[in-house]
Amino acid sequence: MPGSNKIQNPKTEVPQTPEMNDRDFLNDMLTTEKYMTDSYSTAMNEASHKDFYNDISLIFNETQNVQRDLFNLMFEKGWYSFEAADQQTIDQTFQQFSGYNSQLPTGGMTQ
Repeated sequence: MPGSNKIQNPKTEVPQTPEMNDRDFLNDMLTTEKYMTDSYSTAMNEASHKDFYNDISLIFNETQNVQRDLFNLMFEKGWYSFEAADQQTIDQTFQQFSGYNSQLPTGGMTQ
């Protein structure tokens, strides 16, 4: 893609066979950890008991840290990449979300 600003490390090659390889296993674990952090987040939002909330929060933080470690490892091996946003896209997104601020109810929340 012309003008592409891809952020990626060199890919670590893996065998192209029907069997799962290291990339497949890491991707599966990362997907599972993302699902778990979403689920723990929902559980924390719905926990009615403070101690229960605190226990779930500890597990959530551990799970989130594992998810981040897996993400970093996949990025390191070149199995995760990004497109760098140009300044115009960043400015447009900033303006879009700044506009939402005016739609928030006044009071209770500060800017």
